[in-house]
Amino acid sequence: MVDLKFIRQNPEAIRKAIQEKKVDLSLDALLSTDETVLSFKKQLQTLEEEKNSNAKKVAQTSPQERTTLIERGRTISQKIEEIKPQLLQAEEKLQEFLWLVPNIPAPEAPRGLTEEDNVQIKQWGTPRSFDFPPLDHVEILDQHHWAELERIAKIAGSRSYSLRNEMVLLEAALHRFALEHLRAKGFQLITVPAIARDFAFYGTGHFPTGKEQAYFLPQDDLYLAGTAEVLLNSLHRGEVFKENDLPILYAGFSPCFRREAGSAGRDTRGLIRVHQFMKVEQFIICKNDPAESAHWHEELLKTSEEIVQALELPYRVVDVCTGDMGAGKIRQYDIEAWVPSEKKYRETHSCSSLHEWQARRTDLRYRESDGKMKYCHTLNNTAIATPRILVPLLENHQQKDGSISLPQKIQPYLSGLHKLG
Repeated sequence: MVDLKFIRQNPEAIRKAIQEKKVDLSLDALLSTDETVLSFKKQLQTLEEEKNSNAKKVAQTSPQERTTLIERGRTISQKIEEIKPQLLQAEEKLQEFLWLVPNIPAPEAPRGLTEEDNVQIKQWGTPRSFDFPPLDHVEILDQHHWAELERIAKIAGSRSYSLRNEMVLLEAALHRFALEHLRAKGFQLITVPAIARDFAFYGTGHFPTGKEQAYFLPQDDLYLAGTAEVLLNSLHRGEVFKENDLPILYAGFSPCFRREAGSAGRDTRGLIRVHQFMKVEQFIICKNDPAESAHWHEELLKTSEEIVQALELPYRVVDVCTGDMGAGKIRQYDIEAWVPSEKKYRETHSCSSLHEWQARRTDLRYRESDGKMKYCHTLNNTAIATPRILVPLLENHQQKDGSISLPQKIQPYLSGLHKLG
């Protein structure tokens, strides 16, 4: 969330951010509602002062004048009671607008409207040239009976999946590798539930605009989260850290759920865009310092690159443009791994810096050594998500005999096996 005082003082900067982030928000309507709120508050303050003054006169005046003053007091109280619900309604409307105000993107972020405007800043590895007709990941899974896709869809619906035998072990190995890699870099390992109350989704910015992407459990008034970020951002909600408590580095491991509403017909084959998945998420809470935020943003990216490199997958890093990065983000990098069957790079990691935008929504603050209170900065990035990472992993490491060679750094997590199949 953006500070309301900043919005009032910098309307053109906010207006530009709304345009660049493609946010459906009328800044004029927001500012008009803000003026209405201020007007009601001023009226209430004036009436409360008048009421108090009138009450003092009642105690000091003659019996003849007291009746008139008491009646005047009743009239003032009635006006106050009439204004209060109007103020509450205006404040609720203003809050609805404030939830939608986007963060101002970093000057360095590419300007653009869609993913076509993202800018490649790095490429690692060379896409493999096969000396045999390569299979796509679904054909590989079918060949080895490593998944149940059609049968499980009859039970759980489309975009569901079930892994078998070696794929179950490979999935577990990938998460174990990622968790140990993060722990060695100072991250605290933590598991979180997949369910959360709505305030946690508002806290990260997934609500109100992303409600259609979340599964809702109406009987419990809970939602299923699509990332551990939702839970981790609210884990310390309302707390005040000491400056030397920061930074806090979390590696959150959790099941994740996304409805994928509005994506009908897109990437429906196999394991690309499924409703349920497992993910290790990097999440950082640090001081309110742009330089420190930029440092941790680069570190998050570096850590995920180390993981993808360990999997021996060709990839590229793109600097995400303003129209593709999401409302709360200052800057975003995506890692995209090469998928041979599609002859293109596909996103596997999303690395975001949000400055204090989430912390304001979650009331996440710290006290500096001089006693001054500040909102924290938050950042996040995928460490690994399955089954999506299995797509480039299987396709890039398939062999002519149908087996899958295992990256050297993953082998210790699979009893030293060099290949599967």
